[in-house]
Amino acid sequence: MTGAQAECSDRFAEMYAVAEARSARSRRVVSALLRTLVYLGALITTAVLVFIVGYILVKGVPYLTPSLFAWEYTSENVSLMPALINTLLMAGLSLLMAVPLGVSSAIYLVEYAPRGSKFVQLVRTTTETLQGIPSIIYGLFGMLFFVTALRWNLSLLAGACTLAIMILPVVMRTSEEALIAVPDAYREGGFGLGAGRLRTVFRCVLPTAIPGILGGIILGLGRVVGEVAALIFTAGSIAQIPNFAEGLGAVFDSTRTLAVHMYVLASEGLHVNETYATAVVLLAMVVLLNMLATFAARKMSKGRQHD
Repeated sequence: MTGAQAECSDRFAEMYAVAEARSARSRRVVSALLRTLVYLGALITTAVLVFIVGYILVKGVPYLTPSLFAWEYTSENVSLMPALINTLLMAGLSLLMAVPLGVSSAIYLVEYAPRGSKFVQLVRTTTETLQGIPSIIYGLFGMLFFVTALRWNLSLLAGACTLAIMILPVVMRTSEEALIAVPDAYREGGFGLGAGRLRTVFRCVLPTAIPGILGGIILGLGRVVGEVAALIFTAGSIAQIPNFAEGLGAVFDSTRTLAVHMYVLASEGLHVNETYATAVVLLAMVVLLNMLATFAARKMSKGRQHD
């Protein structure tokens, strides 16, 4: 190598080192900026959550009186107990209809339908579209179909069917993603041991995907518990507990949930303090249900690992 070539090589090396140093400084600046934005976003989100929860607790806890939990609702005590029972009934019925159908559909799309087929893509596009439809549209559909066409009137069953249709896309898509996340080695292991497709799905794939499926169920449950618009058009706002002692015909009785109860009290403007107290109960119920579902998912996951 001549002296000129060596000098040129040294210049290139020096230029590369300078460029690398500038690039490293730029990366550090960008990394610090992104880290600051992430911390700031997390701080703002936490602060908003703490403020909302704290505000509700401060405004509502002092008005959690025994009369608010009376078994029968009157215009004096504005008891939330009928709405609390109806909320549990509404959530149970809607999940009972939506979860088996949603999980079964996800199993078919992931395990049985040809991967990448146009049918699977069409179903996924449809479910994603349905997730973005406002709840008031579901309420109008439920009113026209269940209440008017089927003549169920404003009832517990009409509201539960409407909510089941509303949360079905959420349960279906989350279950599908949970099944897709299961490694193919689980399926290959089941086939290698001589198990059929159905046995492999239920013994190898589905238990592994249960935590993700429960996550989708929790999302659907939160939407059911906090729904107002769809239920006003389908379930009504009568503060009474369906009398199942008279038979299953009680599912055609009009009811109100906690969220609808809050809306009615707030719109009347006569029992604002009781509205905040109802919000405290609703918040506590949602947190409790989420904790129970999370606990069940962890127990199932640990049991699967031990197996």
